[in-house]
Amino acid sequence: MEAEAVSRAIVATKALAVQLRLRVDDVAVIQNSNKLALRLMPCGVFARVARAGREVAALEVELALEFAGTASPVAALAAGVEPRVYVRDGFAVTLWTYYETVAPDRDWPGAYADVLHRLHTRMRDVEIATPHFLDRVAEAERLVTHRDETPALAEADRHLLLDTLDNARDRIGGCGAADQLLHGEPHPGNLLNTRNGPLLIDFETCCRGPIEFDLAHVPDEVSAHYPGVDLVLLGECRRLVLAMVAAWRWSILDEFPDGHRHGRNILTLLREGPPWPTVGTLTATSQGA
Repeated sequence: MEAEAVSRAIVATKALAVQLRLRVDDVAVIQNSNKLALRLMPCGVFARVARAGREVAALEVELALEFAGTASPVAALAAGVEPRVYVRDGFAVTLWTYYETVAPDRDWPGAYADVLHRLHTRMRDVEIATPHFLDRVAEAERLVTHRDETPALAEADRHLLLDTLDNARDRIGGCGAADQLLHGEPHPGNLLNTRNGPLLIDFETCCRGPIEFDLAHVPDEVSAHYPGVDLVLLGECRRLVLAMVAAWRWSILDEFPDGHRHGRNILTLLREGPPWPTVGTLTATSQGA
């Protein structure tokens, strides 16, 4: 979000906290991209804020309620307030427990894979309406096809993305893997290392698909610890995720910091060919460029 929107979002969130009788003496911005992550102090609440109408926070809250009271390795909603999406002054706000983070231990890849495996096992018992991962692919294709929504994307790059999305989708479908409920984007930025162990956050992109689609978002050393992975399918899912992320970076609505540079780096990776890197590699490449 731009600076003016961040200021308005903080004011709206503080006003909401007062209404809910939460003590807020200070607010720290933890992350600012398409959504805003705020730490409210000293009440111990973590607020996720998005522009109203451009979020799917209700799904995230519904899932959190499904996981509540179970051993699922996910962050919990804030205690003492009604678990729902609050709309205030044009912003949608959800309230979560704030967790102090610690440095990961040396077995971090194994712990990460175990958390994701436990989550997938728990998700097989959850009945909830979610999109299919191919719906997200279709949205990426729509962005690339509609030039008015991705005006800065060069024509050669546009064709590359459309061809990659189409080919990877067909190859994934040909693998015949079973679908199940997924996190959607379980990359390292959505994993908290807490004193009580790692916890996954940000379920707004929850969808259905093969587990390899989730694993395409984690580092190689993590997926190597996950049991029963189809490596051919994983490679195709990584290629698909590359193309999807690149499409979003060129959207006129995207607020990812320095998004076009990130998108150009992904296009370079797609042209270089396999082996396909993971999302973590994308971030490192973008930051190092």
